[in-house]
Amino acid sequence: MKPKTVTRADLSDALHEAAGLTRQESARLVERTLDLIAEAMERGETVKLSGFGVFQVRAKRERLGRNPKTGAPASIAPRRVIGFRASQVLKARVEQG
Repeated sequence: MKPKTVTRADLSDALHEAAGLTRQESARLVERTLDLIAEAMERGETVKLSGFGVFQVRAKRERLGRNPKTGAPASIAPRRVIGFRASQVLKARVEQG
């Protein structure tokens, strides 16, 4: 059996039921929250959500790799990647779950 994926709509519906906001207000709140997180990460900032985890942008330098088809050496361009480190609270909840 495939595990369920939580979507933006699911978050919005949960907020609607828990906080008593209208569906439109809760959808806007979820969208704005995600936008703020994304904007901070675009600027290279770390986003820490206490009790949940930390999102970090890391810079990877250029490196030498291999083309998997031909085995020929290939240069991999420098890039920025997103990392997530779960908090101890979240890890404990997942382990109990």
